[in-house]
Amino acid sequence: MTETTEGRRDPIKVMVVDDHPMWRDAVARDLAESGFAVVATAGDGDQAVRRAKAAAPEVLVLDLNLPGKPGVQVCKEVVAADPALRVLVLSASGEHADVLEAVKSGATGYLLKSASTEELQDAVRRTAAGDPVFTPGLAGLVLGEYRRLASEPAPAPDTDEPKAPRLTDRETEVLRLVAKGLSYKQIAERLVISHRTVQNHVQNTLGKLQLHNRVELVRYAIERGLDDE
Repeated sequence: MTETTEGRRDPIKVMVVDDHPMWRDAVARDLAESGFAVVATAGDGDQAVRRAKAAAPEVLVLDLNLPGKPGVQVCKEVVAADPALRVLVLSASGEHADVLEAVKSGATGYLLKSASTEELQDAVRRTAAGDPVFTPGLAGLVLGEYRRLASEPAPAPDTDEPKAPRLTDRETEVLRLVAKGLSYKQIAERLVISHRTVQNHVQNTLGKLQLHNRVELVRYAIERGLDDE
């Protein structure tokens, strides 16, 4: 079996959701021919939610413009049902409002349909590995939105709230680079450690902070000014 991403030899399980049959079938076929395991497809929102729960994909390639239930609602429901599922939006729209709404709904990546087949394949691999993937120009938009949210006044602290968990120096270092927008591969190269070690540090940090995904981790880091250090 061909190796599909670093450190694993089993194919990444993918589901493709799009209301245009020819486009949906073409994307599914290209991914399957490239070694991905396409476990399901769907053409509308309600069908997407049902099939995602049954097929348990690792990555959901999702169009936003769907009949019945819109893509952002699909994203919210499938991520709520399975927090380990990663959603890569593949949309014709590059409107900033659509991008931000998708990310707030739980998507970890956003790619325009003008992307090449190779770019899509790379995006699916990186999404499965936990990296946020955005069409060039959109990553800065999302990071800017997190900065805006982080600058809003925080609620009054609860005096009974327990102290924040203590991170190791290495976990803090990895968290700082995550906040700066580096991919796991770039962090591994910067710190001269393996890609798997970076993933382990991120997973340990998520567990300590009781966060669910890298998007929440980036916001946590920005709120504490780690991206400026």
